[in-house]
Amino acid sequence: MRGRIVRTFHESRCLEGNPLDDPHERDLYVYLPPQYDDSRRFPVVMMLAGFGATNHSIAAWSPWKPNTVELFDRLVSSGDCGPAILVLPDCFNRWGGSQFLDSEGTGLYQTYLADEVLPFVDAEFRTIPDREARAVVGRSSGGFGALRLGMDRPDAVSVIGSHAGDAAFEVSMRPMLTSAAIAFDRAGGLRAFAEEVPTAGPQNARQFDAIFVLAAAAAYSPSSAGFPHAALPMNPATGELRQDVWARWLEHDPLPRIAAALPALQKMSLIYIDAGDRDEHGLHFAARMLKESLLRQGLPVRHEEYEGGHRGTSWRYEASLPQIVEALRGPE
Repeated sequence: MRGRIVRTFHESRCLEGNPLDDPHERDLYVYLPPQYDDSRRFPVVMMLAGFGATNHSIAAWSPWKPNTVELFDRLVSSGDCGPAILVLPDCFNRWGGSQFLDSEGTGLYQTYLADEVLPFVDAEFRTIPDREARAVVGRSSGGFGALRLGMDRPDAVSVIGSHAGDAAFEVSMRPMLTSAAIAFDRAGGLRAFAEEVPTAGPQNARQFDAIFVLAAAAAYSPSSAGFPHAALPMNPATGELRQDVWARWLEHDPLPRIAAALPALQKMSLIYIDAGDRDEHGLHFAARMLKESLLRQGLPVRHEEYEGGHRGTSWRYEASLPQIVEALRGPE
């Protein structure tokens, strides 16, 4: 690469003592563009990983194709994308993902990003320490986290990039609940599943659905009843929907939150949304609905729909990152 990656560590105060006893000292990868040594300050793009992945996954080396950081380096080095600092935080937890939210069931992950990671990067590197020079992007659950960070903390960022981000839960999430209920039932219930499966990871598609539902429940519908600190939106013995818990999930859905978050979204200079046209979770339907709702509000949305499904989509950053960086305040 012409640029370079710095691996550093950050000790979080807000994650200390979290309910799942996950580490509060976290790795942080920071990509510095080739132009970094010319003493200018640069905009920042914070990239959030999908469920079951973390910053190590984004930066993982492969002999066959560039990882996302290498792809960004090629774009910047060729002049196809403006120079920016790329920040890769770690928000992984016991269940495979925090959904990048503050939750009594997992910890204060959105606060960690907005109030600890960004100020830490500003202090350690030559950033432009202003929201107008910051973007947040992500894939899948990372796309959800990007949408919610922009909606909830417009003081932190001015550009959002959501690649097949979780939204329209009635379409994308609800069908997963039956599959998850089967896995919980076969494991002997929620607690038995929570004690057993995370140690070895999910072994089949149903277990993957179940651990995602557990992670989402800990984020969207935390429980004070003790381990695993999550209330399921369905009965794992019958598969029946628990309407009161499901309503708590829907409160976190970015799609119906648009109206309430309108003052925050009006501060964005770009909201980039994409998905594949046969996304296995129906997130292309979610992306279409997000686009229409955002356009009705007169917001600066760009929407792309690609051929393909939900996985193996990091190449889409080649299209989105130049547009995202262009929407930020440039180096100075």
